Amino acid sequence: EVFYQKNANQPAATGQKRPRNDAGNKVTVVLGAQWGDEGKGKVVDLLATEADIVCRCQGGNNAGHTVVVDGKEYDFHLLPSGIINPKSISLIGNGVVIHLPGLFEEGDKNEKKGLKGWEKRLIVSDRAHLVFDFHQVVDGLQETERQAQEGKNIGTTKKGIGPAYSSKASRTGLRVCDLLGDFKDFSTRFKNLVQQYQSMYPSLTADVEDQLKKLKEFAERLRPMVRDGVYYMYEALHGPPKKILVEGANAALLDIDFGTYPFVTSSNCTVGGACTGLGIPPMNIGDVFGVAKAYTTRVGIGAFPTEQLNAIGELLQTRGHEVGVTTGRKRRCGWLDLVIVRYAHMINGFTAIALTKLDILDVLDEIKVGVAYKLNGKRIPHFPANMDVLQKVEVEYETFPGWKTDTSAARKWNDLPVKAQNYIRFIENHIGVPIKWVGVGKSRECMIQMF
Repeated sequence: EVFYQKNANQPAATGQKRPRNDAGNKVTVVLGAQWGDEGKGKVVDLLATEADIVCRCQGGNNAGHTVVVDGKEYDFHLLPSGIINPKSISLIGNGVVIHLPGLFEEGDKNEKKGLKGWEKRLIVSDRAHLVFDFHQVVDGLQETERQAQEGKNIGTTKKGIGPAYSSKASRTGLRVCDLLGDFKDFSTRFKNLVQQYQSMYPSLTADVEDQLKKLKEFAERLRPMVRDGVYYMYEALHGPPKKILVEGANAALLDIDFGTYPFVTSSNCTVGGACTGLGIPPMNIGDVFGVAKAYTTRVGIGAFPTEQLNAIGELLQTRGHEVGVTTGRKRRCGWLDLVIVRYAHMINGFTAIALTKLDILDVLDEIKVGVAYKLNGKRIPHFPANMDVLQKVEVEYETFPGWKTDTSAARKWNDLPVKAQNYIRFIENHIGVPIKWVGVGKSRECMIQMF
């Protein structure tokens, strides 16, 4: 698998040599193709064993990636999953919003499980925005308010992600570079931000002095990790050949622009987020790997056309241990919806797909796949933007016979039952994207690589 492409040095028009290689290295991007929880951590972990740099480009500690290595289970929320690889650098890009207490708590917790030297391998962009404790409180207050006003909330993780991106968009946010700059100036701006939120939410209380004291301590622990992210990425792209991996958090259907709005996250978790969240040009994007589960799950509320509120849904939930890594909430479960995976492909241009958790379907007599949506009896070619419309669609299914065989020990394509192979080939042909990996279990060796 070639992760980069090296062009010969082209002389510039002035007759001087261009700086190093012209096109630069390509980055490989891994993105969720459904509503999150597809097992992206596993795919990243697989690729990260060979990567020189693993980057996060958006989201915050609302993400939850579980990676199992040598029987040890690590949970990552802010740290890139590549942090496990002692030979690679992990980068938190400018598009990520960082809750410092969460970051250090996560690092320390994983260190107890055996993650060594992570602070030496982590680089944080100086342009990344900060999530403060009061943002998290506001997140909870907003959810309570929505529930009271509309009778329903968004189902956020209450990690302060939305409010932090709101501060960023309203240009009152504070960044890593501010925290490491003049602390007196930072303190004034911090106090102003708290006051601004208190005027909107009178019940919001915050011990400003205590939070500032803690932030000052975090700043010193953070300082050695901070770099100018744009310059760092430019050097990485245009230096010697490197394998650079970008790990998306959340997923296409949770994207602020393209997801099932308003039941979405507050960042762009589609391919464009890799460019804006790291400061890299589109021409440096190489492979884009989409990760999809062999069925569909969704956390929180919002339309879910293929949801199975029956024994099938329960079976998928229990067999798949479908509980959110960040929230501990039970995930809603349903049949694989290829309308949403195709839609994710329209936006992201997947070069290949990883299909995970195939083994969860092992016990089913028959398996259905959603292939089209109908509205008033007519097929619609697009994915509806309006959630009221999405609630009303009728799903057209293809039905497959179950293989009724344990696939968890399969390690190559030929180990899979023919009926499972047919199911996989159907998905591949319907989306028009090759399936590169099939996952049949939790650990690293349970990913069958097809080509």
